[in-house]
Amino acid sequence: MKKIIVLTLSIIQLQFIFAQAPEWSKDKTIYEVNIRQYTPEGTFDAFATHLPRLEKMGVGILWMMPIQPIGELNRKGSLGSYYSIADYTATNPEFGSLKDFKKLVDEAHKRDMHVILDWVANHTSWDHVWMKKHPDFYTTDKSGKVIPPVADWSDVADLNYDNKAMRAAMIEDMKYWITEADVDGFRCDVAMMVPDDFWNEALTELRKIKPDIFLLAEAEGPQLHTDGFNMTYAWNKHHIMNEIAKGTMTADTMDVAIQKDLKNYTADSYFMNFTSNHDENSWNGTEFERMGNGAQTFAVMAATMPGMLLMYSGQEVALDRRLKFFDKDSITWVDNKNYTQFYTTLIQLKEDNPSLWNGSYGGAYTRVATQHDKIYCYTVRWEIIK
Repeated sequence: MKKIIVLTLSIIQLQFIFAQAPEWSKDKTIYEVNIRQYTPEGTFDAFATHLPRLEKMGVGILWMMPIQPIGELNRKGSLGSYYSIADYTATNPEFGSLKDFKKLVDEAHKRDMHVILDWVANHTSWDHVWMKKHPDFYTTDKSGKVIPPVADWSDVADLNYDNKAMRAAMIEDMKYWITEADVDGFRCDVAMMVPDDFWNEALTELRKIKPDIFLLAEAEGPQLHTDGFNMTYAWNKHHIMNEIAKGTMTADTMDVAIQKDLKNYTADSYFMNFTSNHDENSWNGTEFERMGNGAQTFAVMAATMPGMLLMYSGQEVALDRRLKFFDKDSITWVDNKNYTQFYTTLIQLKEDNPSLWNGSYGGAYTRVATQHDKIYCYTVRWEIIK
């Protein structure tokens, strides 16, 4: 009898560990929203006026970069980093009120879009509300001084995950946005710097509130899917794209990387494929700087190889400059290259073809041999028997 009980518990655990992403995400494309730079106003309400355009393109998931108040102590630049959060359960007054954000989420839901919120669990600003109330929530050096997680990240303070009370508070603050604003999930910043057992606990608790929540880790590796994440970054494949564009790697390198991931990850795992995001754009250059004339080719690859396509704010109008990260720098919404239609076609292609759907919902990738080493060809085939 005891053996039967143990076996039953093991099956339940496996069902959680390898939980399939919510069905609503199966054919979706994700879009990263930079509220500060999106409009001259830089507000939730101003961004909301773009929802009809994004709906027409077919965007399915809106990833909102952090919307909370930004710390002032040790701030970088005039406005500071989104990722230096002063209060997890408040909104940045520059963007608008909680009421404004809830209205934005409601409007997105009416258009069959899902909203995930960027979550910064590894660190806070130096003037976060916890700093005075709970100084023991932070990592200190031998002298008892709070330290940053990385020397260069001087505008943030490292959180101490040995503190169980801090973990509990973090989970409660994540729950807040589900119950209060009805967000559909989280993109978790530098997830690899937060202990796996915390993610396992936190994501289990979040799914108790919203079972079909969608969870993205800003990191890569099979363990994060074991922790409960649905999607991880395809960083390695992104870097390979950049190297192929420079001529320092061949298409064979990409095929090896894809085959390795398909072997090491579960079939239910989503890979987030991209040619740009806020980090790449601001610090490493636009896709045109890194990929030159191959920018569209690599975007097609990101949309058709196993995984989900990410678009960053402005890519649909061929944004050709690096956006400032700590200061105001509004996007100019002029599409001189017809990129809006280009990305609309890619999104529609994915939705219309089950072979291109995400994870186990989609088809099987196969490399097709060619007689030319500079030609990369592959098929993605969906079997009707599935």
